[in-house]
Amino acid sequence: MNQVDYLRISLIDRCNFRCQYCMPEGVELDYILKQQLLSDEELLTLVQEVFIPLGFSRFRLTGGEPLLRPRVVDLVSAIASFPQTQDLSMTTNGFLLASMAQDLYDAGLRRINISLDSLDPDTFDQIIGNRGRSRWQQVWDGIQVAYEVGFDPLKLNVVVIPGVNDSEVLDLAALTINRQWHVRFIEFMPIGNLNLFGDRGWVSSADLRQSIRERWGLTESQVRGAGPADVFKIPGAKGTLGFISQMSECFCDRCNRMRLSADGWLRPCLLNETGQLDLKTALRSGTSTAQLQEQVRRLLGIKPEINFKARDSGIKGAYTRTMSQIGG
Repeated sequence: MNQVDYLRISLIDRCNFRCQYCMPEGVELDYILKQQLLSDEELLTLVQEVFIPLGFSRFRLTGGEPLLRPRVVDLVSAIASFPQTQDLSMTTNGFLLASMAQDLYDAGLRRINISLDSLDPDTFDQIIGNRGRSRWQQVWDGIQVAYEVGFDPLKLNVVVIPGVNDSEVLDLAALTINRQWHVRFIEFMPIGNLNLFGDRGWVSSADLRQSIRERWGLTESQVRGAGPADVFKIPGAKGTLGFISQMSECFCDRCNRMRLSADGWLRPCLLNETGQLDLKTALRSGTSTAQLQEQVRRLLGIKPEINFKARDSGIKGAYTRTMSQIGG
């Protein structure tokens, strides 16, 4: 396996959207109370005194919706200021981004992923569970502002849902032709919502690539990211197309990440719940950061076994948390 040097940090489990694949309709979510969240100080202590000494140098801020976290710009600035931080990025739904993009960039954030599952406002609102005034335009504006501010790469995440937005794949791919944007097609995962779209399953990346290849042609890109995406390019396009194929093409051997939830649970593998550590409770009960560091070191040692041996349980089994509660 690759060296594990990438930590996805959930800042909050709440979100101003309720996307079906992340927060299943009809599921009652027990949101984390403020006092149960890792405080700014606790989070920065774990990053600086536990994870960085173990070789973590890449950090992605997620949620829920990370821009709902109070003082998020200050957190960005603090993590960006650590000399060992080689890469700091964020995944957001983009709804609040237009007014915050410049401050985030000035604080040291350079890379951003924005969820955009549809170019059709009605389909978009259906996916995000919105029943009021359409939110598509505000997200689109956020994307434009982020690009103008200078975020590079600017990536757009698309979860492809059969019968909902799979007919838009070519239109979304076309965004990369004249813009230096990078579209990432993600296979739908049944995390915390096993029955959602169960009659339709998911669309494989291979099928998506074939559709794009038939329309424009498709070549492998020389651009490689730190994540699991297989990167391609439409000939002559300014941007790239990535395919994250966690359902059809196992990439456990390339995994370089762990996930820290907003309430301090460290999760070694997205696809199952084996081996999690409750770092917040340990920290608050007086466990030293040196002891926590040793616990995480041991977990890193067995991560390959967790990834491969428990992978199928994640695809087929039940979860105690939805994707929004895990941090994606």
